[in-house]
Amino acid sequence: MKILLVYPHYPTTFWSFRYAMKFIDRKASFPPLGLLTIAAMLPGDWEKKLVDMNVRSLSDADLMWADYVFISAMTIQKESACEVIERCRRLGVKTVAGGPLFTSYHETLPEVDHLVLGEGEVTLPPFLQDLQQGEPRHIYRAEQWAQIEQTPIPLWDLIDMKDYAAMNIQYGRGCPFDCEFCDITALFGRRPRNKKVGQIIDELESLYARDWRGAIFFVDDNFIGDKPTLKNEVLPAIVEWMKEKDYPFYFYTEASVDLADDPQLMEWMVLAGFEEVFVGIETPDDAGLAETCKLQNRNRDLIDSVKRIQQAGLQVHGGFIVGFDSDTPGIFEKQIRFIQESGIVTAMVGVLSALRGTRLYQRLEGEGRLLKDSSGENTIFDVNFIPRMNPEALRLGYQKILDTIYDPKQYYQRVISLFKEYNPRPKGKFHLQKGHIGALFKSILWLGVIGKERLQFWKLFFWSLFRKPRLFPLAITYAVYGFHFRKVAERVREGDSF
Repeated sequence: MKILLVYPHYPTTFWSFRYAMKFIDRKASFPPLGLLTIAAMLPGDWEKKLVDMNVRSLSDADLMWADYVFISAMTIQKESACEVIERCRRLGVKTVAGGPLFTSYHETLPEVDHLVLGEGEVTLPPFLQDLQQGEPRHIYRAEQWAQIEQTPIPLWDLIDMKDYAAMNIQYGRGCPFDCEFCDITALFGRRPRNKKVGQIIDELESLYARDWRGAIFFVDDNFIGDKPTLKNEVLPAIVEWMKEKDYPFYFYTEASVDLADDPQLMEWMVLAGFEEVFVGIETPDDAGLAETCKLQNRNRDLIDSVKRIQQAGLQVHGGFIVGFDSDTPGIFEKQIRFIQESGIVTAMVGVLSALRGTRLYQRLEGEGRLLKDSSGENTIFDVNFIPRMNPEALRLGYQKILDTIYDPKQYYQRVISLFKEYNPRPKGKFHLQKGHIGALFKSILWLGVIGKERLQFWKLFFWSLFRKPRLFPLAITYAVYGFHFRKVAERVREGDSF
């Protein structure tokens, strides 16, 4: 059996970092972890190939080689996924689809031959059994959550690691919180389910053995959902492994803001090699937090929480949302002020979107306010429901936020503000990676000579070089990020749907 695994094109968004990739000669941020894991679950004697459309184009010859094409995608990749499905249908190639997009929207995608929905550990085995017997069904649904202690190591041999800025692994699934707009609990439940310590170490070993050095993204939607197990078992094991290997990796992940309340957990994460954490701030307005049931963010000084995480040695990246029913026209200035005062450099601001499977979707549907399905892209003004705020005021306010926080003066000011709070701990030797030297010279040319941010670039360049020399590589990284964010903001202003 010949299996082609296809990962559809991911549009240019804040998360894609596509404009930053050319500085480091990489093609995409990280590989399609779900497909690589599914590939490891297929019979060992089957032929397997993977085409990541964010790395290279998908040819008809690729499709015609395969007996089956396996597709996995996020909601934001729907347009590209549908194009792949149509090409397969036209060429007479059977398709098998799964992942978040198909789990949530499968009834709108009837052209797929076989839908393997939910978690692959549960639904893929019966599909494979039926396939081998020559009687595969159209749809397979999970009736229970997967026991991920048996999840295999991703089949890394299907990719060229040099194409990617970072590798990725998963420790656990599920989140104990249930924010109204978030579909994570619908997809993975509220009870965190984690891999065993040995699995995580084996996955790190698998990347180390393939000579990967540098960034690894723990893709968990809330890495700290099970704090006791992290502190008592997982992080101590990672600390020992990293010491033994002389810190070949550094990690980043996503976590809820209550991380700031646990100094011991932050200490363990830093010792283990974590340097960055994405936190869903959403809004500085308490009414918005109450509306969306973001309980973990309420009754706290959010700026103080962010600074405690930064001072512990973790850079905070933040997610922000406008368009809540409780938002007033003053929310835009509140968001700008919070982002600037917090020193969150990587501030990803989007417009609220109602995703299928969320309580927000159900509420708006009941109120008769839904207009269409969400595209999954919250950085274009394509609201899929009737907002309480005047839509034009919402659009202009959102654009004002982006224009302000990614203006070079404001942006570079936040970088210096972060550097004054951030206290990283040196661990192991510095691993020079592909693209480091090139990124430095490209940034000097494109940002320091050609770019409109050249004055701020050189101020940061020399400030970090003389005041915080250990942070100089990070200063260049943030300068490159700023270029990417400004390009995305410009496309939002132009109304480009990417």
